[in-house]
Amino acid sequence: MRAEARSGAPLAAPPPAGGALERPREEPFYLPRGDEVALFEAAHRRRLPILLKGPTGCGKTRFVRHMAWRLGRPLVTVACHDDLSANDLTGRWIVRGGETVWQDGPLTTAARDGAICYLDEIVEARPDTVVAIHPLTDDRRLLPLEKAAELVVAHPDFQLVVSYNPGYQNVMKDLKPSTRQRFVALDFDFSTPEQEIEIVRREAGVERAVAVELVRLAERVRRLRDRGLVEVASTRLLVHAACLVASGVERRRACETAIAAPLSDDPELLGAIRELVHAVIV
Repeated sequence: MRAEARSGAPLAAPPPAGGALERPREEPFYLPRGDEVALFEAAHRRRLPILLKGPTGCGKTRFVRHMAWRLGRPLVTVACHDDLSANDLTGRWIVRGGETVWQDGPLTTAARDGAICYLDEIVEARPDTVVAIHPLTDDRRLLPLEKAAELVVAHPDFQLVVSYNPGYQNVMKDLKPSTRQRFVALDFDFSTPEQEIEIVRREAGVERAVAVELVRLAERVRRLRDRGLVEVASTRLLVHAACLVASGVERRRACETAIAAPLSDDPELLGAIRELVHAVIV
């Protein structure tokens, strides 16, 4: 990351807008579902950008953090949203101490330093923001900074990773073919029941019996998608419920608070989920 005055005198670099540089020192816990680790490593060796597709809370972000640790690369994570502009990613001129200085954005920081840049829920960003990443996703691996009159050549270890939830997006919010075909795509889904039990047990520090009940509940709740439930019970929500249980909250109350309430405001669906809670959780 760089911030220099127009005169060229270096100034202290401010933190990048929209994302912070993370260097995982301890291994983030992650249970592989298949060959995704090997595929990510192969893509990283060949400098290929990666698209992660899967439902909310299934472990996409944890996977990226695990791979950053595994590859020994710093990680910049940006949560995309409707107001995220291309300048938020690439950088802008700011006034500091009476001088005008350039501040790199998180994407530029990652490209310069050889970090992994993770754009979470890329389709939530504005169209001009998505287009800005195109030069970095082909064999040029370039990032034009028009306002700074600079062309950044990406570091050899730089990698771009983006994610989105295909089941949640509608026709007005989807990746264009011109963008999708620039990526190697990895499909994600919820782990197997045995894996999910281990994840919940380890992440929340609860007994296995508690984790088994929560995963059994999740399997039942996920069947409600056919009744109009937009998002189903994710592994993340199970961990939240287990954390409440570990803190002394009664199991059914923990499930109502951490699983049922976040999933829907519809009285009928909410009632159906609560019925499942009382049927499954002892």
